Amino acid sequence: MVSTGIAVLIAVVVGAVAAAIAFSCGIAYRRKVAEQKVGSAEEEAKRIINDAIRTAEQKRKEAAIEAKDEVFKLKAEADKEIKERRSEVTRQERRLDQKEENIDRKTAALEQKEEEQKKRAELVEARLAEIDQMRERETEKLEHISGLSEEAAKEMLLSRLDEELVHEKALKISAFETQTKEDCDKLAQELITQAVSRCAADHSSEITVSVVPLPSDEMKGRIIGREGRNIRALETATGVDLIIDDTPEAITLSSFDPVRREVARMTLEKLIADGRIHPARIEETVEKCRRELDATMKREGERAVMEVGVHGLHPDLVKLLGRLKYRTSYGQNVLNHSMEVAYLSGLMASELGLNVNMAKRAGLLHDIGKALTHEIEGSHVMIGVDLARKYKENPAIIHAIEAHHGDVEPQTPLAFIIMAADAISAARPGARRENVENYIKRLEDLEAISSSFPGVERSYAIQAGREVRIMVKPEQVADDQLTILARDIVRKIEDELEYPGQIKINVIRENRATDYAK
Repeated sequence: MVSTGIAVLIAVVVGAVAAAIAFSCGIAYRRKVAEQKVGSAEEEAKRIINDAIRTAEQKRKEAAIEAKDEVFKLKAEADKEIKERRSEVTRQERRLDQKEENIDRKTAALEQKEEEQKKRAELVEARLAEIDQMRERETEKLEHISGLSEEAAKEMLLSRLDEELVHEKALKISAFETQTKEDCDKLAQELITQAVSRCAADHSSEITVSVVPLPSDEMKGRIIGREGRNIRALETATGVDLIIDDTPEAITLSSFDPVRREVARMTLEKLIADGRIHPARIEETVEKCRRELDATMKREGERAVMEVGVHGLHPDLVKLLGRLKYRTSYGQNVLNHSMEVAYLSGLMASELGLNVNMAKRAGLLHDIGKALTHEIEGSHVMIGVDLARKYKENPAIIHAIEAHHGDVEPQTPLAFIIMAADAISAARPGARRENVENYIKRLEDLEAISSSFPGVERSYAIQAGREVRIMVKPEQVADDQLTILARDIVRKIEDELEYPGQIKINVIRENRATDYAK
């Protein structure tokens, strides 16, 4: 047993020693292999470095060669450019030399011409001095022969020339005026004819009463009310006369104011449709209809402005234009008349090369005063002028409104256009319903009243009876009596005649001197 244990121990020791020796040998081998690898790596590194150095040296040499080539090329190009510039400078110097030579030659020529002109001027002055001396000698001889001084002879010659020219100027001026009048009349006829032919307008006239249909005759009693309280309330609230007669199923409304008549018509129609008719309901309905009519008039004014093509009007003027829809003049609707005048004015202005928009604006506004003639005293012309000034219209438009009935003398082409367009619209067939006999009778009465005063030679009613021109005998009526005579004629016309609007009385006194050339 002991020997076996010793043997095992020895075997273990031997194994340990063998392992230690083997380990030492492995380490030595690995170290040798590592040293061999390091040596080979150092050699490879040295080889790579040497190769890199050789390559760099080679590239440096190549770069140096290329740089030398580039420098050589640049130098060659610079030399070439320098040569070209030198040749260009040489050419320019040559041209400058030639120009200087030309300038020198021209300067010499100019100096020579100046010398020649100086000599000629001296000769001319000498000749002029001789001529002046000769003229003085001739003048002295003429004065001695005629016995007149130079100033006296000039005055005599000019006076004779003036006498001859006065007659010639008068003849030429007279001929020019005659030709101008003929041309103006012809042009005016052509313009008016074209404007009338291009303006299409209806020929219907308005009536001054309104008829309201009733569902039955029993409704008349309800409208009259107990003891007439309903009809009295209706007439008081609207200012319109209700005519209830034997006409079946109809009531007639009569009023000089179309706006009131329209309010009454609308009120009656609403009351009949509603069925409740009593004074409180009547007042409420009248107020409501007035508001509705105001809105309707505003819409009508906007429609008229849109159709005519006039823009920028004050809203109050637009509303007043709509009010003209319910205003008539001899049966002619004033709004339609204003639109016709605007169309005609625009056509004539375009033919004359004037401002068409301003002409249309003046034509549309020329009768704007008629919208307030039932509320404000004065003629519709003056009311319209005040309205136009209030809303800051153009002065030319204000003058056209003021002059369209001849209240003032027209001063601008626009004023004459508005006068002509207003006359065309009012005078066309069917525009106004006035009886021809009454119209002629009124004109005859105007002329008869005017001619009945002493000293009146002739009288003429013109402008559809809006103006009377009275010619007086100068030997019987003096200048200071004209105003008194005009005032007397106005009073007699106001007392004896009925007429629309106003009438302008013009009393004319003329002195004439007549002589004959024998």
